[in-house]
Amino acid sequence: MPDPNELLTQPLRDLGAWTDHFRRAEIPVLAQTAEAIEAMRANEDDVDANTIGEMVANDPLMTLKVLAYAATHRSARMVTDTETVTATLVMMGISPFFRVFGLQPTIEQRLQGHPEALEGLRSVIRRAHRGATFALAFAVHRMDPDAPLIHEAALLHDLAEMLLWCHAPELALRIRAAQRADATLRSTAIQREVLGIALYEVKQALMKAWRLPEMLRRISDERHTDQANVRNVLLAVRLARHTAAGWDNAALPDDVSDIAALLNLSHGAAMQLVRSIEA
Repeated sequence: MPDPNELLTQPLRDLGAWTDHFRRAEIPVLAQTAEAIEAMRANEDDVDANTIGEMVANDPLMTLKVLAYAATHRSARMVTDTETVTATLVMMGISPFFRVFGLQPTIEQRLQGHPEALEGLRSVIRRAHRGATFALAFAVHRMDPDAPLIHEAALLHDLAEMLLWCHAPELALRIRAAQRADATLRSTAIQREVLGIALYEVKQALMKAWRLPEMLRRISDERHTDQANVRNVLLAVRLARHTAAGWDNAALPDDVSDIAALLNLSHGAAMQLVRSIEA
């Protein structure tokens, strides 16, 4: 198996190999996250689970890191999942958090020699935040009691793509170049051609391997579009993707129509709502 600390330049043999590689590789976080953790560590007595949770939730990679650690180190006495970062931190405790998560490696360090890939990763993270914001607003409108989990699912929707940028930047750039060369090509088709697998398959395999909360995995499974909370996430992510460069994307009317159906609104009211979320 390739060294997980070395950047991949060639695709791995199959889904299992990709899953194993990403599981073994250190997950870097945003530099601002690493700095915030060190600032809080110096004032540990003045922070609580909510304070740390808000900081962690600003970084999808740190969110993934905390959830994956907690799920794979869960006590046998625990019979239910801690489904959100804040609940995980309450269960974990402040001092243990700082003991487990020392000085964090950063994406800026990881991709120091790959500025184009670093910007590509930052773009995905920005899109993840917008998607999570849309998802939370839709969930609140629907009065869904799982709104925090829906926000988290949208934030982590593209976790496999983020990990690809971190650990195989040349392959991620190759996928992006193919998408830009022909916008009609399906993303999954390009991913299979370049990587041998589709990234959504890697995401589901990793969530299962890390034993992330079952409810989070279910909401994140795009095969179950018959469920409103799954559609909530997918439509929010889709809207964030299609409006990343502005609100004139040709797919936007269809997005808004589907959002209107989800929220039981007219097309005009749905458009007004999504624009007000952004504002």
